[in-house]
Amino acid sequence: MNFNQIIDRVIDVSKEAGQFIRDERKTFDADRIEYKGLNDLVSYVDKTAEQKIVAGLELILPEAGFITEEKTTTKVGERYNWVIDPLDGTTNFIHGLPSFSVSIGLQEYDTPVLGVVYEVNLDECFSAHRDAPAYLNGNEIKVSNKPKVADSLIATGFPYYDFSYQERYIRLFTELMRNCHGLRRLGSAAVDLCYTACGRFEAFYEYNLNAWDVAAGIVIVQQAGGEVVNFHGDNEVLKKRELVATNGKITEELLDYIDRYFNL
Repeated sequence: MNFNQIIDRVIDVSKEAGQFIRDERKTFDADRIEYKGLNDLVSYVDKTAEQKIVAGLELILPEAGFITEEKTTTKVGERYNWVIDPLDGTTNFIHGLPSFSVSIGLQEYDTPVLGVVYEVNLDECFSAHRDAPAYLNGNEIKVSNKPKVADSLIATGFPYYDFSYQERYIRLFTELMRNCHGLRRLGSAAVDLCYTACGRFEAFYEYNLNAWDVAAGIVIVQQAGGEVVNFHGDNEVLKKRELVATNGKITEELLDYIDRYFNL
């Protein structure tokens, strides 16, 4: 697979979906939202955007299947599967709050190998594939070089329906808040990962994530020189549904903090 030959086309698909989302935001009626579960919102915008993305990707790699948030297709690929979140940050979108994004990853078997994340509000397109640099709007990006948690700005996400680790999560949040430059919760894991990749954040951590939230961003962080592990420090991120993405320099220190509250 020559990823250089397809990534620009994937970027085009992400931007076309992003333009649709941007246009719909101007006239969006919040009364049209649906609930997939507790605090788990969806709208016709998510579903239509996903249909557009699937149709575009079918033309790029016909043999690939799909893993999608809104389940608009059931096609499964033997080797390659696109992993799509058509609107990561739906709650932000519904409330008119940046940021939200289009996230398109490609997995070879179970390994993410290509990623495109288009942040709709700022018109920022992050992209990367295996064995190549990561880019933001065509310019190469790298993770930051901050060596300590004390020097870091860190992103996280809060659970909105699985509250089983809520108390320990808040204790971890409190300790990190006292020992870093600050904590941020933007509401789009895909964007958090990309901001880690380009050095705006030194790290991002969250649990109970789905593949479509992070598959694209994982590739972008890794190809920007960062590191992505689970809360135990190994590579089973998608299976364990927990993620720590860093600039590669504060990984062990951040894992020490997490270990005090999660790996009991």
